[in-house]
Amino acid sequence: MPDADERQLISRARTGSHEAFRMLVERHMKHAYNVAFSFVGNHEDASDVAQEAFVRAYRGLPSFREEAGFGTWLHRIVMNLAMNRAKRNRVRSAREVDTAGEERAAEGPPADDIREHVERALHELPTLQRAVVILRTIDGLSTKQVSTILRCSEGTVKTHLFRGLKKMRASLGYLQENLS
Repeated sequence: MPDADERQLISRARTGSHEAFRMLVERHMKHAYNVAFSFVGNHEDASDVAQEAFVRAYRGLPSFREEAGFGTWLHRIVMNLAMNRAKRNRVRSAREVDTAGEERAAEGPPADDIREHVERALHELPTLQRAVVILRTIDGLSTKQVSTILRCSEGTVKTHLFRGLKKMRASLGYLQENLS
């Protein structure tokens, strides 16, 4: 349930107050951007996703039921948009890899830092597993909060978290060997 101040801003924004909606955007922009970035992996797409999420939130204010907070509702919008964008980006990247795969193979492995390896492993996870891993481990949300956002049971969240982390450990195992 949103706090009284946020409910007042939502009410004012519903009646057409651009100032009230601007204040909601300012409160939630950083989080929306961070969630988008964790899915799409680049600043330009993350900014686009966050902006589109706020446009959709503005248009959807009349149907917002306030059962959950504005932030939770917005988080769901951002995630849906970000997952769709990430999926499009993966398809595009797969086509680029097909056309340039032989050239890259000849160059040898890139000298990426550990963070890039982890991000790559994260983005190789299936969409729902990636969402759960990001929300639980990076965003620090509780299992209950993640289940609300993803509209699934807490057991499903735990299963996807376990499987996602297991896949990441397996795909990053070579790092541990190289660092030892």
